[in-house]
Amino acid sequence: MGCVLVFLGSIYVHKIEPNWFEVTQIEIKLPKLDRVFDGYRIVQITDLHAGDGIDRAQLERVVDTVNAQNPDLVVITGDHVSRLPRQHVELLDTLAKLHPRDRTLSVMGNHDMYNDPTPIRTAIAQAGITLLENTIYTVQRDRATLHIAGVGDVFAQQAKLDRVLAQLPPTGAAIMLAHEPDFADDTAATGRFGLQLSGHSHGGQIRIPFYGGYLPEYARKYPMGRYQVGDMVQYTSRGIGMIKIYARFNCRPEISVFTLIASSRSN
Repeated sequence: MGCVLVFLGSIYVHKIEPNWFEVTQIEIKLPKLDRVFDGYRIVQITDLHAGDGIDRAQLERVVDTVNAQNPDLVVITGDHVSRLPRQHVELLDTLAKLHPRDRTLSVMGNHDMYNDPTPIRTAIAQAGITLLENTIYTVQRDRATLHIAGVGDVFAQQAKLDRVLAQLPPTGAAIMLAHEPDFADDTAATGRFGLQLSGHSHGGQIRIPFYGGYLPEYARKYPMGRYQVGDMVQYTSRGIGMIKIYARFNCRPEISVFTLIASSRSN
């Protein structure tokens, strides 16, 4: 009986839970958001780690699930692949099938920066995705604007918040994309952003009751879910892919759907 339980447990953590995507619905009241953006939908995916425990068929399921959420914007918050980008970069062409109304945006993660990040940047561009590296993408509706900023990877010491702020207009709601969630302290301190979206932690990936899971550096303060950091909301997704032993337990992969609420909305 013991061997049977071990076998079934192994099947669950290696095959079942890693493929059991949870679509999380979150409403965010965003300061400075114009009413024309009320109800705007952003779908976040992160930590794909393509080819390293996740194959093309799984990526296509992710893309289909994202498209089914009718997103206005799709954001990918880093770690498209793992340590060998040239080995699995060809899988990223699947991301070209994402179809938000406006755009798909992305930032680099620490695994993307290992070795040579050039093929990752090339694959992202070929998939029609806009890569934000200390830059801003602005969505416009009539005369109203919504600014999406993205910093370079914190681990690689590429996050340049001062460059982002220099480009950010003084009006319009602003959202930060940063792979490492603990960067939220820096983002919130500016007083300019209402929301930061991150990944990196995998939610601990294997979460043992009363203990939790392994959390990497820069993901120990805000490891999973929603946090209030000053006047800003930080959201850390559990992500899609896996690293190391390629298993999940008590930590399902996550696709996050954010519905933005204008603070001026009449109740």
